[in-house]
Amino acid sequence: MKALTFSTFGSPDVLQYIDVVEPVLKKGELMVQMMAIGLNYADVYRRQGNYHLKGEPPFIAGYEGAGVVVNSNGVNEFKNGDRVCFADVPFANAELVAVPLSHIIPLPNSISFETAATVMLQGLTAQYLTNDSYVIKQNDTVLIHACAGGVGQLLVQICKMKKATVVGLTSSNEKALVAKQNGAEEVFLYSDDWVSKVKQFTFKGCSVVYESVGTTLLESFVATKECGTVVFFGFSGGNPPVIDPRVLMDGSKTLVGGDLWSYLISKEDRIKRSNELFDWITTTKIKIHKPTIFALKDGKAAHEFIESRKSIGKIVLVP
Repeated sequence: MKALTFSTFGSPDVLQYIDVVEPVLKKGELMVQMMAIGLNYADVYRRQGNYHLKGEPPFIAGYEGAGVVVNSNGVNEFKNGDRVCFADVPFANAELVAVPLSHIIPLPNSISFETAATVMLQGLTAQYLTNDSYVIKQNDTVLIHACAGGVGQLLVQICKMKKATVVGLTSSNEKALVAKQNGAEEVFLYSDDWVSKVKQFTFKGCSVVYESVGTTLLESFVATKECGTVVFFGFSGGNPPVIDPRVLMDGSKTLVGGDLWSYLISKEDRIKRSNELFDWITTTKIKIHKPTIFALKDGKAAHEFIESRKSIGKIVLVP
């Protein structure tokens, strides 16, 4: 089978689309022929050598995607031809993936393969961030970093669905327009004096800040109101500064870390959370921005595009 691989860490130039050995199924695993694969910034970190990575060279990154069962391997719950998806199975950047029964999620006919590959990781991330890391309440004021990105767009819509006031941060007027179309009341650019503008707009600061840039962590605390919360769940702009606990004490503020893997702890939980996400999509409570699609063989170009910061929404790889 073909797979997008790398044998050394570095720039997108290290990526190679080559023939590799097909996965050997273990008991309780199904073989899935991939139809769409989600590209995430975590895959960039893996390629750079800065994030957990399974296997040996040639490495196959990717953890998210959707496809069709082609070998049910004696698992009674599924048959060949069933549409399925997953959020957290390694080696997804390939034509075939061995998926444990515990991680496989039935994909309704109402959700396309491309949509599933767009929302599994980012949608489930936005879901736990707004229900677990911090429970969004009516009249909360929410500040969302990278509000036109994949997670950011979903956070805006979910927070609006929960009747919060949403302020976004992004890098261009084009992306600001996307966030406003998703329901954000106000959007500021990183090139602005955004902390002052956020505090002026919200009067006392935000109830919660969803921080995914990293280098802006201290500014996020300044933009948070007394007794407010900063949810840190990514560092796309670089490593965050070390936080002095006195920053938390002054103003009685809270710092919460977020990682999806802490919440996808069982088969039942994966399916329950996914079904809620699918329901939000099919009932149009949230709308999914059409992904940018690259052929899997053009993975180098896809990595260059995601690192360019020009992408709006999700990038999907198609074998």
